[in-house]
Amino acid sequence: MVCILASEVNAQEWYKIPEGTETRWASFENPSAAKGKGGAENKKAKGHPSEMFAPGETKTLLNTTGAGVIQRMWMTISDRSPKVLRSIKIEMFWDGASTPAVSVPLGDFFGLALGRKVAFQNALFSDPEGRSFTSYIPMPYRKSARIVLVNESSTTVNLFYDINFQQVKSHGNEVLYFHAYWHRVEKTKLAEDFVILPPVKGKGRYLGTNMGIITDPLYEKSWWGEGEVKIYVDGDNDLPTLNGTGTEDYIGTGWGQGMFVHQYQGCLVADEENRQWAFYRYHIPDPVYFDSNFKATIQIMGGEMTDKVRAYEKNGAALIPVTIAGEKEFVKLFERNPVPKLSEATFPQGWTNFYRSDDVSSTAYFYLDLPVNGLPPIQPATIRAKGLLEK
Repeated sequence: MVCILASEVNAQEWYKIPEGTETRWASFENPSAAKGKGGAENKKAKGHPSEMFAPGETKTLLNTTGAGVIQRMWMTISDRSPKVLRSIKIEMFWDGASTPAVSVPLGDFFGLALGRKVAFQNALFSDPEGRSFTSYIPMPYRKSARIVLVNESSTTVNLFYDINFQQVKSHGNEVLYFHAYWHRVEKTKLAEDFVILPPVKGKGRYLGTNMGIITDPLYEKSWWGEGEVKIYVDGDNDLPTLNGTGTEDYIGTGWGQGMFVHQYQGCLVADEENRQWAFYRYHIPDPVYFDSNFKATIQIMGGEMTDKVRAYEKNGAALIPVTIAGEKEFVKLFERNPVPKLSEATFPQGWTNFYRSDDVSSTAYFYLDLPVNGLPPIQPATIRAKGLLEK
């Protein structure tokens, strides 16, 4: 069986039925997804559409054996505030593994990097009216699949869901397992790249990321997105093979970053007042493959005119100037000897790119030829939800 991404759906032969395939849905009306067992409660009259989900509780949404592929997941909860969406986590286990291949805050997993309700649709996710969550990522497994939600918030919510999947006889060796990794750094280290996906070993495909940025007020309203994405594949060490040119460039826009929603790239939040941005880039038409190992990072770098950068530093902002786009030349400060200091009267004037420190979080999505990935566990809910908007 071949797993097909949502963006490739037009290539499917809709009029052919794959041999040995059965369609199943798991929900509270048929949690086992068993044949002929749906909607039995309340004399078949909508007896169990949802359940209350209390703090500290774990809900098993899917627990199935045999080979198959999850093709769509939908759910909604009664409290969709940013802190709740960060405090509830979704975890997925393939083939009986004891550690999850996916362990991500609920909102972030479904493409909402800061848990802020936005109506959108792209190639992997949708939230039609800002009230629900849908994933179209195909997730194959060979022996079993288990999906759970863990409520690490202080709020009881009403939970609705369904998971749509196909049971198949088997998968070929070329079929990979789906994984996702989330983490947050509240204050990034100056001149140290934020790691979107730490090193993973194996053969796979990087699907991309959604990211959330909360900028430090010490940089005022300066532009934060000069950092380049760097992707290290198959033995890359100090320098990556794949290198971007800037944050907004990576998601397909330029000269700043407002809100837009496209199939493979977009920015769902561009909130200057609250200093928050949430954006995504999914490598569907431009696949990123790796054969042995992989890592993805992004520089935390901003830019502003020289005099303003001096004022930020004077007011206590941590920063390191990197380059100057002047009227006549592009100055690479680190290639000068000695490196000019911002405080010097002879420091070049112009648009000054500088390393900075902000609050950054990301979800990385990828396929791997193993059901486990060896990545660090998800951070506690107190760290995940700290400092988010109340509504």
